[in-house]
Formats: sequence, structure tokens, C-alpha cells
Amino acid sequence: MNAFIFPGQGAQHAGMGKELADNFPVAKHIFEEANDALGFDLAALCFKGPDEELKLTTVTQPAILTTSIAALKVLEQETGLKVDYAAGHSLGEYSALVCAKAISFADAVRTVRQRGAFMQDAVPVGVGSMAAIIGLDADILEAVCQEAAEGEVVSPANYNSPGQIVIAGHSSAVERAMVLAKEKGAKRALHLPVSAPFHCSLLTPAGEKLNDVLSRIVFSPMSIPVISNVEAEPNDKSERLQQLLVSQVSAPVRWDASVSRMVELGVDNFIEIGPGKVLSGLVKRIEKSSISMNIEDVNSLKRLVERSGEQC
Repeated sequence: MNAFIFPGQGAQHAGMGKELADNFPVAKHIFEEANDALGFDLAALCFKGPDEELKLTTVTQPAILTTSIAALKVLEQETGLKVDYAAGHSLGEYSALVCAKAISFADAVRTVRQRGAFMQDAVPVGVGSMAAIIGLDADILEAVCQEAAEGEVVSPANYNSPGQIVIAGHSSAVERAMVLAKEKGAKRALHLPVSAPFHCSLLTPAGEKLNDVLSRIVFSPMSIPVISNVEAEPNDKSERLQQLLVSQVSAPVRWDASVSRMVELGVDNFIEIGPGKVLSGLVKRIEKSSISMNIEDVNSLKRLVERSGEQC
């Protein structure tokens, strides 16, 4: 069984999607559709940068989603691969929902641009931060966060893989948690270069604003189940999407549990669609026996076709 998985914020880089758009009209059309939906030249930012602008959350989110859907359209056109489940990391859940035909691409790209603005505006720059904690069990890190909070917010934000968990919250509380985590045996504690403390309770106001936007979107019946970040369980009911996506803004991303759940459901082949190979690497750490591939350019498409036994 196949699962299509979609990357989140952090995978962006200047040049992403350009090769696919240059070689496949179906990919070029997606970038043109994004430009029309947003009212500015997102394609130029994806293809040329500059990186400083591409890193702005309000640009990053629609840029990664657009590149991912362009790659998806090429994959669908050029291979006979069927998808049984879809999932995405944070922002990537919107790409997964486009894949599942639950939301139109135009609605998704407009929504994630607003989502980025809401997330950035929820916490003033410098007030919050995020850090990756390497080599500490989840239950120990959760206790560390409780001890380090001291009346502020710090909590696990991304359960990425066994031994790799990201925490988020007030900058001072994150600092205390990093020190305490190393005292408790963490191998490393690294600040992440992000502009806001995503997936913690400080982002609750962003979820409330996003709820207003999502309430105006008509979700369609889902063609395949999507594993939600919040529950790490398959969902095929479009009427649940609004609440799941609102909760996702301030709830931790349960990526390790999501991958394990897909394996339990019979998935043995994971295909990462969009810029980078971060999720492919995480899949191999979570389930070593699984197969993971990616598509982000012409060469990766050729490798995928060869390994899947399909012919272009």
C-alpha cells in the first residue's frame, strides 16, 4: 500500500519546482493558478528567491504547498501509482487534503497564506521560540517542559521521530527546558530558526482567526483518508476537517505516531511529494523496514519511476 506524504515549513529553497514547471505543463499550470489565486508572482519567488522573502511565513506556506501540488500532478500524470492514504507535516496536511480532493487547490493556497499571517501575528517576534531536543524520551521531555514552564508556556510541538522532538513556547521557558533536557540526558538541544512558536497554546488566537476563514470553505467528500496531525488517525469525513485544522495550529504534530499508524494499516511504501527529503528521513527512523522515496525534480521522478516499476 502507498502513502503520499507532504512536507511542511522549513523545506523551502530558492529554485524549488522550477525544473518540474519547465518540463511539465501540468506543473506550470499549478504555479500559474497559485499566482492568480494570490494576486502576486509566487512562482518567481519559488524559482528565483530571494531566500529572505521565501522564508517569510506568509510566503513559505503557499510556496511549499504549490510546489508540492505541482509535483503531485506530475506524479499522477507520469506514473500509475495509486495512493491509499495521505498525510502531511503541519502545513503539509493541506497538501494532503488537496491530494484527497477535500479542498480545491485555489482555496488551499489562499488559506495557508492567511494561516501563515495569523500564526506570525499571534506572538510578537522574539517572545516565542522553538528548539529541537535530540535523544530524550517523550515522557521525560514532557516532564522537563512542565518543570521548565514556571508559569509560562513550553511544550512538545513536533513529535518527529523517536528521539527527535521539537518544543515551543515562550523564549525564556524554551531556554530553561533546553538546559534541563541536557541535564536529563538529551544528546543535543538546538534552537530552530523560526519566526514564531508553532504548535503550542500561544498560537490559540491564530486558530480562532483561521476558524473564520475555514468556515467559509466548502469541503468536498474525501477520495482517500488523510491521517490528521492532531489525532494520528485516518479521517475520511470532510465535515471534521474544519475543527481538525483549527486544533492543529496549537496542538503538537504527532508525526511519529502518524507514520506508525499508516504502517499498522498496511502501508509499506511512503512517497514524499514536494521540496526536500526531511519526511523520507523521518520515516526511515520511525519504521526501518518501510520504503521511502521522494519527488521534487526530474531526477527524483526518474528514480521513483524506476523503483516503482512504472514507465513514463
